[in-house]
Amino acid sequence: MLLDSLDMTAEAFAAATGWIAKPEGMCKGEVCVPVPDAVGDGDVFDLVSVADRLGMALVADDVAGIWALGPESGRRALTTATVPEIGLPDIDGNPFDLAAMHGRKVLLVAWASW
Repeated sequence: MLLDSLDMTAEAFAAATGWIAKPEGMCKGEVCVPVPDAVGDGDVFDLVSVADRLGMALVADDVAGIWALGPESGRRALTTATVPEIGLPDIDGNPFDLAAMHGRKVLLVAWASW
């Protein structure tokens, strides 16, 4: 979801994501996640802490002045675009360390027969 501001009401968040603010926390169906003080006085909604507790990526594009809010990930989303050290065989079967490509863009294509 793209946002032009982090000012969002709990009702707008519920309509967009299905997560409803309740006394026990943010709830979606039978699942509730404790989020202390998610909704403050005057229906002020702390979108940053709610997104963090629900495992929703929240990324700012300062140039465009927008925010992107991703779906809940169950804490399985990538936190960086950094690839761990990987060594793979090249086309001739010789070992190739991906770190040798440091500083260059790399397209890594994976395929499996199953």
